[in-house]
Amino acid sequence: MTKTSQKKLNQLESTAICGNDISSSCLYVSALTIGFAGQYAWISLLFVGVVLFLFRKIYGEVVGALPLNGGAYNVLLNTSSKRMASIAAVLTVLSYMATAVISASEAMHYLHNIIDSISIPIATIVVLVSFTVLAIVGIGESAKVAVGIFIFHLISLILLVATSILFVVFNGLQTFHLNWAIPLTTHSLLYTLFLGFSVAMLGISGFESSANFVEEQQAGVFPKTLRNMWVIVTFFNPVIALLLIAIIPIAQLGDHKESLLAFLGHTAGGNWLSLLISVDAVCVLCGAVLTSFVGVTGLLKRMTLDRILPNYFLKENKRGSNHRIIISFLILCISVLFVTKGNLVSLAGVYTFSFLAVMAMFGIGNLLLKFKRKKLPRPEKAKGLSVILAISLIIVAFTGNYILNEKSFFTFLKYLTPAVAFIFIMLNRLIIIEFIIKAMEYFYNPLRRFVVTSSLFLNKLHNNINSQEFVFFTKGDNVAILNKVMQYVQNNETTKKLKIVNVIQESNSNLKLKIDLEVLDRAYPEIHIEFIEIEGVFGPTLITELSEKWKIPKNFMFIGSPGDKFSYRVADLGGVRLIM
Repeated sequence: MTKTSQKKLNQLESTAICGNDISSSCLYVSALTIGFAGQYAWISLLFVGVVLFLFRKIYGEVVGALPLNGGAYNVLLNTSSKRMASIAAVLTVLSYMATAVISASEAMHYLHNIIDSISIPIATIVVLVSFTVLAIVGIGESAKVAVGIFIFHLISLILLVATSILFVVFNGLQTFHLNWAIPLTTHSLLYTLFLGFSVAMLGISGFESSANFVEEQQAGVFPKTLRNMWVIVTFFNPVIALLLIAIIPIAQLGDHKESLLAFLGHTAGGNWLSLLISVDAVCVLCGAVLTSFVGVTGLLKRMTLDRILPNYFLKENKRGSNHRIIISFLILCISVLFVTKGNLVSLAGVYTFSFLAVMAMFGIGNLLLKFKRKKLPRPEKAKGLSVILAISLIIVAFTGNYILNEKSFFTFLKYLTPAVAFIFIMLNRLIIIEFIIKAMEYFYNPLRRFVVTSSLFLNKLHNNINSQEFVFFTKGDNVAILNKVMQYVQNNETTKKLKIVNVIQESNSNLKLKIDLEVLDRAYPEIHIEFIEIEGVFGPTLITELSEKWKIPKNFMFIGSPGDKFSYRVADLGGVRLIM
């Protein structure tokens, strides 16, 4: 399937991709909220539905006006600066990264309850790799898997709710009354609801995902995905919390917080329902992993098109998938898994604060859109006061989570800081490159002048050394002796020119010697041989005369070993060297 012929996602497929993430929250958010809000948890969860209702209009207005992938990044890019938009993008990627790792790990924890022989870290990596392959195959095929998981999840939740309601009908509300009568500890009801609300806001994580792949959706589908997610969260999360309070004593909930819905299913319906919920948890949490891959691909592709990330990531396979983005995201997820050693508390801190920050920035983007892009057409509008209220509630939830998880907040900053630094480098890479060039020139120019000066000096010195001429006085030696002379000069002296001098009398003929020297001149091309004939008598006087005339020191003049009939002692020659 090529990019041009890629099939757009319908309402069910789009809802399934992002719905698996947001609807999987009921597996853990009820237990978390009851842990802080007790019997009032359902109120906190219901209020979260109100917040989500406000954000339906906020997202609908923004994406309706700017129907492009990127979510909060997209709106801030079109209403503020690229830097602000990039920070929103980093937060979104961190949220997806933490979501993928947490969901995969939690799914394998549920699977471990069914099959205790599996290794959770290895199984987590297998899940991440499997959904990487699925995402590379293409979003159409990914959507089919997501739809299957989503439908199975909804059926499982409906069976759980229906069975639990029947249990309450047949067994009465005694447990509910006992739980409701539990007095508050040290906090007021308002503060209790505040803490419960802060934790319960995790129940809408995934709501932002649909905006990150809106370009892959059919026309008019996006607002329906928002409506569908709102209905699911607003119904199931508070209802399940109420049923938990009505069926299970709060004192027992802490012992089963990691698989609370499976325990609810076992209590209300027996082993079959408990097993069904456990299998459903594995499937839907894996579906949340898929949501992360789909969402982050749309976001990072948009960032690459905007030249925030290298064009390397734009490469597509035959099915139109950006496999380099998907594989890079897999590497990030696996690296985070190893760095944190699977510590879900550290990952949860990254997940919580990044998600809430993204939601707040999207609300801010909506306000900027109202002020800076008034004339931009949009299918619906959110009232300014409702946007401000929604942002304020997100800030309240962020503050509450900081109070509850101060260490997790600093863990979040440890991940955020290098990510923002990388984006800063990418946004300012031209300035950084120019700075490096100037710095190199600053340090290089003095060095260059030194190198040039040194090179000229050394070349001059080299030429001076090589320009020194040497002299060999020959008596008309044969070619073998002259060859040894050449070898001596080549191996022991640094010169490019050798004068071979023959002192002759009128009756001498050097025809054969000249022929031999021509051969030697070709045999030693690096040394130029100059043959000179001089009429006279060889002796100290001639040597001194030639040394002064040619400006060649006597110690650079050579002779062969003289015979017994030689008229002078070697010492009389003024330093001429014997080399043969």
